[in-house]
Amino acid sequence: MTHVTLQYYAQLREQAGASSEQVSTGAGNLRELYDELRTRHGFSLPIDALKVAVNAQFSDWSRVLVEGDTVVFIPPVAGG
Repeated sequence: MTHVTLQYYAQLREQAGASSEQVSTGAGNLRELYDELRTRHGFSLPIDALKVAVNAQFSDWSRVLVEGDTVVFIPPVAGG
């Protein structure tokens, strides 16, 4: 299991019921982690609607998770 810190914004924060959390995951990469969280929290946004950052740098969804990573899922920005 890999321990990571997650940060959520906007719609994802509302659906998770928190702005951040620490989780232990068996996911091997960011895509698998988001799929796991969609099941856990009922996230409605498809993966292709999001950006993802790890340790304050934008990342590819295939990036392998490392112990202690901080992951931020970034939903589309709405407004005018």
